[in-house]
Amino acid sequence: MKILKGAVAGGIVFFLLGWLVYGVLLMNYMTANMNQCAARPMQEMIWWAMIASSLLTGLLLTMVLKWAGAKAILDGLKTGAVFGVLLASGMDLGFWSMTKMYNNFAVMVVDIVVYTLMMSVVGMLIVLLWGKDTAA
Repeated sequence: MKILKGAVAGGIVFFLLGWLVYGVLLMNYMTANMNQCAARPMQEMIWWAMIASSLLTGLLLTMVLKWAGAKAILDGLKTGAVFGVLLASGMDLGFWSMTKMYNNFAVMVVDIVVYTLMMSVVGMLIVLLWGKDTAA
């Protein structure tokens, strides 16, 4: 039950944070600093895939937290941060090396920092939710 609760809650929080951070707060910055040739206009977004992506990311982080034995909120924060920085750095450096997605190196660094912070918050909330759950 912990895994299911963590995956769903983590996915929802990850989706909402992504919307707030990338869709509202950083939208103009990211649009101005990333190559838009492959980006879908907002009205053409495939929402079911966006939601599935967030839920699967929540499940992946939940599994990592369980495997790491995270029990305290600080465990979730730290594990989420490490997982986030490694995942974002690996993917963003791959994009940097093989595509023209980023117009400059700074926007890639911003993306890594933001993604790391988002995963920290989601990891913390998943473990906080687990504190009320005694079943594995």
